[in-house]
Amino acid sequence: MENLILLVGNPNAGKSTLFNRLTRGHARVGNWHGVTVDALSAPLRPPMEGNMVDLPGIYNARGKTLEEKFASRYLAEHPDAALCFVSEYANLARFVPLMAELTANGRRCALVLTKKKLFLRAKGEADEAKLSARLRIPVLSFEDKNLGEKLVAALSSGPRRVENSPLEGAFRPAEGGLSRMDALLLSGFSLPLYACMLLCAFFLTFAKGMPGDMLKSLIEAAFDALAALAERIPSPVAASLLADGILRSTGSVLCFLPQIVLLQLFLTLLEESGLLSRLAVLTDGALGKIGLSGRAVFSLLMGFGCTAAAVFSTRGLDDRAMQKRVILCLPYLPCSAKLPVFLALSASFFSRPVLAVLLLYVLGALFAVVLSLFLGGKSPEFAMELAPLQRPNGVFVLKSLLFSAKQFIIKVGTVILAFLVASWLLSSFDASFTLCAPQDSMLAAICGKLDWVFAPIGMRDWRITYAALSGLVAKENVAGAISMLMGEFPYSGASAFAFCIFLLTCSPCVSAISASARELGRGRAMLYALLETLSALLLCYLAYAVAVYAAIALPLLAAASAGLLYGTIRRKRKHHAQDVHRRRLSAGVDVSSHPSEGARRARQRGESRLGYAPARRRRGGVLHDGGAGEQALAHRPLFGRKSPRRR
Repeated sequence: MENLILLVGNPNAGKSTLFNRLTRGHARVGNWHGVTVDALSAPLRPPMEGNMVDLPGIYNARGKTLEEKFASRYLAEHPDAALCFVSEYANLARFVPLMAELTANGRRCALVLTKKKLFLRAKGEADEAKLSARLRIPVLSFEDKNLGEKLVAALSSGPRRVENSPLEGAFRPAEGGLSRMDALLLSGFSLPLYACMLLCAFFLTFAKGMPGDMLKSLIEAAFDALAALAERIPSPVAASLLADGILRSTGSVLCFLPQIVLLQLFLTLLEESGLLSRLAVLTDGALGKIGLSGRAVFSLLMGFGCTAAAVFSTRGLDDRAMQKRVILCLPYLPCSAKLPVFLALSASFFSRPVLAVLLLYVLGALFAVVLSLFLGGKSPEFAMELAPLQRPNGVFVLKSLLFSAKQFIIKVGTVILAFLVASWLLSSFDASFTLCAPQDSMLAAICGKLDWVFAPIGMRDWRITYAALSGLVAKENVAGAISMLMGEFPYSGASAFAFCIFLLTCSPCVSAISASARELGRGRAMLYALLETLSALLLCYLAYAVAVYAAIALPLLAAASAGLLYGTIRRKRKHHAQDVHRRRLSAGVDVSSHPSEGARRARQRGESRLGYAPARRRRGGVLHDGGAGEQALAHRPLFGRKSPRRR
């Protein structure tokens, strides 16, 4: 008999949390749908024996989503494995039919109920002993002590079959319906709340003087001090390797760790509080107009952290067509690896980095929307259970942030460090392995043949070409390569902006391409990566042209507008112009007419004969006074109320 325990349950029921508790695994957990999209296996903690597998969430054995199909197929391939059913207390009544269906042919099984505190808070009632007698399988609570040993003992018995019968007397469901907070968060009034949260996250992360910027500056200063000490080494080769090849280059990447952690904190709080699932419901209508559904929000937001992880999360979507569209859109959303590059280059075209980074994030989202509209497609029907609103667990959030920081440091200390050392070696020696200047190095000879690639954006430079190529391996390499080969970015703001557009829209890193190949096929993933890179070149050329044109045209347009306005106001007029009353006073200047001496005397004779002055009348859109020499009064609209006339 196979010594394997499969965790089966609805999405967001707590399977991954149970998996981490009973094994040595580190499965990602979260308070949202679609966290687990693959089968994760790990041995049980001693003294327990056997392996446990965490499967994606499933609602029924014939589910339509990709994760449900995967879970159903895995269950069919392991008919002898024991089943550990995991359900929230609140969803037990809906979960019983699936348990009965999966145990129809007899399997070793047990039930673990989770999230008891939330259930009791909603005035639900459950008796585990009576539930076990009603369902005819062992029923345990996640809060039980020695849960692992109890579960293994419960699964050691023979085959069992769940009875799909009413749970009267053993279970009373919690109060249903949306709370007032849910009603508010699912209304359009909550959109400003999410916008404010996003702006606050960006401000705290990137604004000068805020925690993200202050911590970044401290790390930069520390690595600069270490590099200065390394330059005192007597050997010039060792000093250059340690100071330039290792400390300054890796420091230029590691200094962005605080800002990456702060962004990850924002996403983690959004997930754990339950706001993410409500955002999915709230944005379903808007995403439906571009061929996606609210479920895509999870993958799209994850794309701001890691593109490869976001690609894997697309298995939680409804169908293959929408999965393909989301995977194609993900490279345009700036991942955390692009953040160091954007911050390093943004000072060249924006005085405030926070505005520059926000602009690039908005442009990336717009590119993704345009691509999804171009691909077309019909959005499937959207149905999803809301994750419970809860206060994020501080210990869990801290562990999540430490894990993310650990992964980033390991990546910088292994893959990126090796790449930067190799870059230093190639840029410091010529073909005969003699220490030389970078422009005479092997790297310059190799990349010099491709320096024309970025010539249309004002950068015919082999160093820029090499930095762009290094980004295809890992986007963090771009910042390290620029720091090592250039120190500071030496080109104009238009060139920096165009280069950022290229990095924003080009092919993702190797790990993301591998993830796409696993989901879409190797050939298709490579083709998409090539098309994305070619289109990114065209977009960066266009961005440079627009930036240069705007830099020239806007001042000229402003000067021309000022000159035109000045000429309109100061235009000379003839003293006895007869058509002055017919001119429109677009500048709002009062104009007085000057009739001839003969006309003035004739008017005076008429006034003395009639005994009163002529009434005001309108000429050419200007209100005139019949007396006082036809002096023009305030400008009034042509279609306004007419002045009274006297006969």
